[in-house]
Amino acid sequence: MGRGKILAICQSGGGFVTNNDGTLSYSGGEAHAIDVDSEMSLYDLKSEISSMFNINAELFSIKYFLPRNKRTLITISNDKDLRRMVNFNANSDTTDIYILKKAENRIIRSVVADSGMLTDANTTSLDTLDEAKRRRLCTDWNSMITGIGQVFSSPKAFRDALHKYAIANSFMYRFIKNDRSRVTAECTIEGCPWRIHASRSSAKQEFMIKKINDTHTCGKELSKESRRLASQRWVASIIKDKLRETPNYKPMDIANDLQREYGLSLNYSQAWRGKFIAKKELHNSHEEACNQLPWFCERIIETNPGSVATLQTSDDSRFRFFVAFHASLYGFEHGCRPLLFLDDLSLKANKQWKFLVATAVDGENDIYPVAFSVVDSETRENWHWFLVQLKSAFTLSRVITFVSSCQYGLEEELSKVFEDSFHCYREQCLIENFMTEMENTWTQEVKDKMVDHLRRAIYACKVDEFNESIENIRIQSKELAEWVLAMKPESWSDAFIKGSRHGHYSSGATEKFNSWISTRYEPSVLQIIDILRCKLMELMFSRRESSNTWTEALVPSANQKVQEEMIKARSLGVICSAGSVFEVSDESTKIVNTETRECTCRRWQVTGLPCVHALAVLEQTNQCIYDYCSKYFSTGCYRLAYSLSINPIPDVGRPVCTNLFHAASTWPPRTRRLAGRPKEKPVEPRIVIKRAVHCSKCQGLGHNKQTCKAQI
Repeated sequence: MGRGKILAICQSGGGFVTNNDGTLSYSGGEAHAIDVDSEMSLYDLKSEISSMFNINAELFSIKYFLPRNKRTLITISNDKDLRRMVNFNANSDTTDIYILKKAENRIIRSVVADSGMLTDANTTSLDTLDEAKRRRLCTDWNSMITGIGQVFSSPKAFRDALHKYAIANSFMYRFIKNDRSRVTAECTIEGCPWRIHASRSSAKQEFMIKKINDTHTCGKELSKESRRLASQRWVASIIKDKLRETPNYKPMDIANDLQREYGLSLNYSQAWRGKFIAKKELHNSHEEACNQLPWFCERIIETNPGSVATLQTSDDSRFRFFVAFHASLYGFEHGCRPLLFLDDLSLKANKQWKFLVATAVDGENDIYPVAFSVVDSETRENWHWFLVQLKSAFTLSRVITFVSSCQYGLEEELSKVFEDSFHCYREQCLIENFMTEMENTWTQEVKDKMVDHLRRAIYACKVDEFNESIENIRIQSKELAEWVLAMKPESWSDAFIKGSRHGHYSSGATEKFNSWISTRYEPSVLQIIDILRCKLMELMFSRRESSNTWTEALVPSANQKVQEEMIKARSLGVICSAGSVFEVSDESTKIVNTETRECTCRRWQVTGLPCVHALAVLEQTNQCIYDYCSKYFSTGCYRLAYSLSINPIPDVGRPVCTNLFHAASTWPPRTRRLAGRPKEKPVEPRIVIKRAVHCSKCQGLGHNKQTCKAQI
């Protein structure tokens, strides 16, 4: 047939029979052919079928099978469904559609359910005992959300409570905002006013419900879409205890139990995947990691002398693993500025573990991994342990500026472990919290302007520049301006911080580490650590080789910036005041002190590179510009950062057995799951049988009654 047009075989008067393999076949009745194109409306199709079979259009429904799927009947209920059917079967010669009376339609639902398919939540009838049991199970979940002011330990805890609350109250929801600082959800039914918003409080940084409209106008009835509430992880958490007692718990039984106890309709593949995750978690991959990591620690220290590899285990098979290679430690202490970013990562390839990472910045402002740790969760205790290990790994004593989020008490833990260090908030963390405090009634343009004012306050080098940005925020909202001032500007604004970020405000560690670990399979913790080691080894080598081709005294990015500023500096007037102090005429007069390397604009102190005013002075006095740049931007310092190599561990893949831990069963690498139900046997080739077109007027073949030319 032509594109957008199919030949539909309309069948009526017969019945469906369930085959041994669960597929459905139709037998009996009569059949007529009709041309259906993508422009035809459902009303026109029903009118033609009504005249063809002499039945009322209000008393029947139209169904069809998807290509290569004879298990599930698809209902055509509107014009969009009809166009979708035409598109699905565009490559088929003929398509069977079935005309079912309303009473027969209900019978078909029961036949499909008997063949292994779950029915809709709206059409499934639960007896009184099952309904009472479901009410008892969901009683506690109904009180998971109490109202405004309710506090949760984290966004994840709030999402879990909301999930159970939705199941207990029989409604579907969707997320409008969903990140680490705020969660907003609303009912999926259009026009229903139910909505909830939770975010971190500005004072205690607790995750709290700020707004809620608990009114439903949708009837709160779960439909077949309710299977979306049953995520794989949720199903695994529900069935884990029963699976431990009954290892042969079948997916079909899982689906039936969840339908009976929670009113959720699951298909076979959802139940199978939930069982797979629960089964995997029951084998406790932490135990497997403990078996291999002691040996790996020894191999790291043997092949990379001077490195630090620490493993701490507990009786319940929990562990904490810390790694810092000697090449990275030496490069940070001798070639990188004293600036460390602390990040927590959840890798996409394996979200079972948390990675605590300390990264620095080299002269080219590229990420420089220093140390990382593998833990089971991100807690204050784990962060303290990581900082203690990090401090013990350093051989030089110098004041370090740490940049991190304002969570898990990191500021307090840093002051305990690194007494003389400075702490700054990460820019993105501050902006996210700032956005949660904005009014929902503001337009996106207003919100963008407010964020721009905050960024200017962060980058402000002088106090008057900072105050100007705050006043711009105050014009829009006094409360928001007070919130910004309450967030301790000395921890995030260049105008007040005591440490030095050298103009660097974020690390990009999350994107970098996730790009290194492939998501095509689920690696073990040992494989992840060794992949990171290999990537670090390649990074050290490639950057060292690249720097060997440089000929300038400064690294390329710093040299380009200085040259661009030098062009502007030549137009400025310079007056010598006394010795090393100079006046530079710009839009306003700036004072430059070459001896202390200071300028009243404060950009020299903040960035580590001479500002345009300092460059004007150095150009006027014929002094070497490179002598007044921070040493961390020099080519020599950059080469020192990558002077050492991370050595390979040749036998990292060798099977390991230790006397400390008993061997645990291993899991094969998981390939990317294909869509649909997992198949155990190859699909049998589909046999297409072309049906001859039969005319109901002249009883001839090759045409139908619409195109019949016989005179009757």
